[in-house]
Formats: sequence, C-alpha cells, structure tokens
Amino acid sequence: MTSFTFEDLQRIDRVRLGDEVPLELFRAIRLIGMQQGLPLEGKGTTASIGRKIGESLPVGTLEELLELFAKLRIGLPRVLQRDERLIRIAVDDCFCKGLPVIEEKKVCDLEGAILEGALGRILNRKVSVRETKCNVSGDEHCEYEIRIYG
Repeated sequence: MTSFTFEDLQRIDRVRLGDEVPLELFRAIRLIGMQQGLPLEGKGTTASIGRKIGESLPVGTLEELLELFAKLRIGLPRVLQRDERLIRIAVDDCFCKGLPVIEEKKVCDLEGAILEGALGRILNRKVSVRETKCNVSGDEHCEYEIRIYG
C-alpha cells in the first residue's frame, strides 16, 4: 500500500479508547501546529490537504457531502443559496465555536477546502470556495461561498 483511502481511515481497532479524540487535540493541530507553525499561517497546506480529503470522500451529491460533514462532526451544514454558479453554505457548531473572538480572523479554511475538493469531483467542474464568515470573527456561524465554473 502506498497511501491511505477514506475507507482505510474508517477501520478503527481501539478497544479501550474508541473512535474519538478530544476537540482540543484537533484544535491544537490546526491552530497551533499548522496555523502558527507553518509559513503564511499554513493556508497553502490546509488548502492542499483539504482538497485531497474532499476528493477522497465517498459521496456523490452535495446532500451526501453535507450529511457526512455532520456525521464526522465537522459541523452542521445547511444550504443558504444554491443555483447553477453559486452555493452558499452555513456551518453551525463548527470546530471553532467557542474560541475567543479575533476580529477579521477566519480559521476554517480546511473545511472550505474539503468542500472544494469534494464538490469539484462530484460536479466534475472547477470549484472555488471562500470562507466569508467565521465564529472566530464574531459571526453567528461559519459560512462558505462556493463558485462553480465551466
């Protein structure tokens, strides 16, 4: 085997500790390890990682993708707007909910890149995603603007 698949990651054999890790660990990896430890706050890294994760997800529709987001506890997504060229998605209960407010700061670029990778594959079109709102900025939820090209 040269790489892992999403199906591989679902194979968990931890008898005592189970299939969950604390949110604090995930936050530490993302916000201290990647954002503070990598150049440009890790934006290029999270974009590449997120797209790859999104491309590997076993989903075939936007609805399946949003269901998987909730199942994986990434957040509770809902479609705010959807047409041929634009989709706006709000994510409630995102991993960043409850963190201190830092005005103008958005920290959920990985989740946006996951959406981008998955939707690009599902739609077989070029897709770009931009985080427009974030709990850390003081917004009521995280929100993504998804542009569809071609």
